[in-house]
Amino acid sequence: MATAERRASVALSVVIPAYNEANRLPPYLESVAAYLTRRGITHEILVIDDGSNDDTVQVVKQCAAAHPSVRLIRLPRNTGKGAAVRTGMQAARGTLRLFTDADGATPIQELERLEVAIMNGADLAIGSRPLASRDARYTVKARPHRALMGSLFSRIVRWLGIRDICDTQCGFKLFRDTAAAALFSVCRIDGYGFDLELVYIAQRRGYRIVEVPINWADQPGSKVQVVRDGFRMLREMLAVRCNERRGLYADCRT
Repeated sequence: MATAERRASVALSVVIPAYNEANRLPPYLESVAAYLTRRGITHEILVIDDGSNDDTVQVVKQCAAAHPSVRLIRLPRNTGKGAAVRTGMQAARGTLRLFTDADGATPIQELERLEVAIMNGADLAIGSRPLASRDARYTVKARPHRALMGSLFSRIVRWLGIRDICDTQCGFKLFRDTAAAALFSVCRIDGYGFDLELVYIAQRRGYRIVEVPINWADQPGSKVQVVRDGFRMLREMLAVRCNERRGLYADCRT
């Protein structure tokens, strides 16, 4: 009982994976901390340093000195975004748990849109750029070749078994604590394909997943190489299918 109470001691956990983000992370981290403080909700901000070799650790420590809610977790070596998010989610104590990218492509204020979906019964709320691009109320700024490759990628992903999800890869996802604990306890993919694994398992466990249109803007300095990493993610999706056949997601329901 004491462990459960301790893990639910804040209303919201924000998990931010970071690898060599000394330049892009500080303004976003400051905006996240200031926004949550203004809202007056109990929270923690977990920055997971994925073996950075720049000044990421130093800038996070500087922010933590000004904002006690910020906590740094360091991985000993660069393992991958999936491993970093998984580490943060398993360390999180929030009743709701968000992971968001360090580049600030999604303004933290978009959290409120995802919260509405959770309040209305979703177990997992996913920010969706394709849905936003169809609605004049939202702004999505993406380079044309990335948007084109993203559309092709989504079609292949649907063919591989993830149905009715437009944007599996958006780095802005909100979980109920129970869903986060269950999903991240069985996830195995360390690379960018971890999003695919998450959604695939969540669908097979019968979780309610809601996509939410959000404002989003592509940021300079992206570490994702569209073609190279796209193929890697598809290979990881095939690995997910193999893992399921091997019974590694034993709790999955068909």
